[in-house]
Amino acid sequence: MQTLPQTRDLVLVGGGHAHALVLLNWGMAPLPGARLTLIDPNPMAPYTGMLPGHIAGHYNRAELEMNLVALARHAGARLILGRAEGIDPVNRQVHVAGRPPVAYDIASVDIGITSDLPALPGFADHAIAAKPLGGYSERWARFLEHLDAGLVSPQIAIIGAGIAGVELALAMDHRLAGRPDRQITLIEHQSPLPNLGHRARRRLLTLMARRGVTIHSGTAATRIDQDGVHLADGTRIPASLVLGAAGSRPQDWLVQTGLALTDGFITVDPYLRSTSHPEVFAVGDCAHMQANPRPKAGVFAVRQAPVLTRNLIAALSGGSLRRYGPQTDYLKLISLGGQSALADKWGVPLSGRWLWRIKDRIDRKFMRMFQTLPAMPAPALPKPHALGLPEAVGDKPLCGGCGSKVGPDALRGALIGLGKAPGIDLGAGDDAAILSVNGAKLAIATDHLRAFSEDPWLMARIATLHALGDIWAMGATPQAALVSLILPRQSETLQRRMLAEIMAGISTELNVAGAGIAGGHTTLGSELTIGLTVTGTVGDRILTKAGAQPGDALILTKPIGSGTILAAEMAKTAPGRAVAALWPHLLHSQAQAARILAPHAHAMTDVTGFGLAGHLDEILRASGVGAQLDLQAIPLFDGAEDLAARGTASTLAPANRAALIGRIAAPPTPRAALLFDPQTSGGLLAAVPAPQAAALLHALNEAGTPAARIGTITQPGDAPALKAT
Repeated sequence: MQTLPQTRDLVLVGGGHAHALVLLNWGMAPLPGARLTLIDPNPMAPYTGMLPGHIAGHYNRAELEMNLVALARHAGARLILGRAEGIDPVNRQVHVAGRPPVAYDIASVDIGITSDLPALPGFADHAIAAKPLGGYSERWARFLEHLDAGLVSPQIAIIGAGIAGVELALAMDHRLAGRPDRQITLIEHQSPLPNLGHRARRRLLTLMARRGVTIHSGTAATRIDQDGVHLADGTRIPASLVLGAAGSRPQDWLVQTGLALTDGFITVDPYLRSTSHPEVFAVGDCAHMQANPRPKAGVFAVRQAPVLTRNLIAALSGGSLRRYGPQTDYLKLISLGGQSALADKWGVPLSGRWLWRIKDRIDRKFMRMFQTLPAMPAPALPKPHALGLPEAVGDKPLCGGCGSKVGPDALRGALIGLGKAPGIDLGAGDDAAILSVNGAKLAIATDHLRAFSEDPWLMARIATLHALGDIWAMGATPQAALVSLILPRQSETLQRRMLAEIMAGISTELNVAGAGIAGGHTTLGSELTIGLTVTGTVGDRILTKAGAQPGDALILTKPIGSGTILAAEMAKTAPGRAVAALWPHLLHSQAQAARILAPHAHAMTDVTGFGLAGHLDEILRASGVGAQLDLQAIPLFDGAEDLAARGTASTLAPANRAALIGRIAAPPTPRAALLFDPQTSGGLLAAVPAPQAAALLHALNEAGTPAARIGTITQPGDAPALKAT
């Protein structure tokens, strides 16, 4: 089937509730020709409605978090895990910390608000804001741990006695109910609960008095120190935890955008567009509805989502827009700490456990939409089809990165009998070829990656480091690179945007490595593929896979398990934090590790598509030795072993395992299964003299590479050559 070209860029800034629903709906009915991007610094987005229940102990953290990584995969969107710090509406670019600007044709902003109090002395050092919610949730968990260890007292001060502050105070009080010495104090410079009806307000104040929650109103906090909060009237509130929940403050960087603002919030028209720049939409708490101002509440973001989705599609396709009309009042369901709630609408309050059950049912139903994303089906096969086609296709889509490589047996068979031309000192079989050029030695290697991320800048950096790994593994110094690109079909505008991001990413890593771009080639195809042919200068010593000696220590400079995590990410089953934690490892250059290891190693290779076991076996075959691996000493990426235990594996893993039948003995455990996991931008595997291993490990760790000794080279003996225990 022909792939339709991409012609327009839609960029969602922020993973708020409205944008989460846009992604959910987009995955079910995407707009052909539109490229979708989500920018958010966090892989997980908490659902605000369940936060008090989480603080009270009724929900674990996983129950209130939306996996933005999986949601982006569901929508076919590029996910940029970075913090937006500016919008240039003139050039239509979003500025993201640490990377090139992200261009858009249509943008939407859903970044919420903050309850941070930067002007309050001591807040940054001694307090935490209730919004954004991720940091507060983590701080609460640490507070409970320190409380259980007797390191802090159960004294909490909350600055702000609106609905959010009161709800969190009651939740904390419930969680600490077993501690008679607990002390929770709300600080409000005005009157508490200003946005509630009189009767509901009175009920909550009575409940807090009965629970022993104290309110200091009519006075403001003046400073915070490590012992508590100081008030304008001279009172000091002792506290081990200080929480900011005072009102709602817009993100500071919006002021610099040139967008029309109201009190720092993006001013939008009835269609949810910026009143000054109609190609920018804004929803949720960060937006101010000019025609129908409403208080900051999550219910409006949820109700805005269907209208926003329709209007974004209309703006991209030339359709008509729909007006958003907010409700005049909304149901306020307030958790009371225990499994009870208070409802307030039209000034009529109701309370009881039955209301908690209703709230719990509503919240869980909302979250199920994001936690039960449909699995990516195997491609449907036409009928009739050739024999062997189901086996060749497999039961899941092809992995990206090194997971899409040809299996080792097929590759090994293709290389049998290849001769060497004059000037080729070392040919196929090692990480790089060695050429003789006018008496000098030159290393040359080529590598390319099928994209596993929709982010071209990220893919370009990873692909570059992946290709450089072959040069470093030979002990060579990178010199120059030829770039080979296959771009998905796009308009010329999107081609320019993608090429700019790719070349910026490649140049970033090559410049750090001391190399440059010498040329290359581009073409259009069905999907993004990035390849580099890299040259390197060679000194007096060429480091190959041959040369490992019995007694040598095996050192590995990166964890393994990336193929399994990437396979799970494609299937929308990977924990978002595991994917986010993986990227820095894949972007960690092995240049310094190579400089430390190369002068001492007897043999070295980089661990890529054939997995740790496969690449170690290449050393064993070339050196005529065996090896003993310590499975527990092998570092793993966070989440990889759990995913392997669930049966997750890269599409290349079975071929890697089959190629080592009779060559390896390993227990049938998830950890051992990761020995066959293909790695992208993997670490170096070096056989080094055992007496030097400790010093080399120290040097590697001091240089920022958390390397590990994972085994020993053994005497050649009876099969299997590789034993893992």
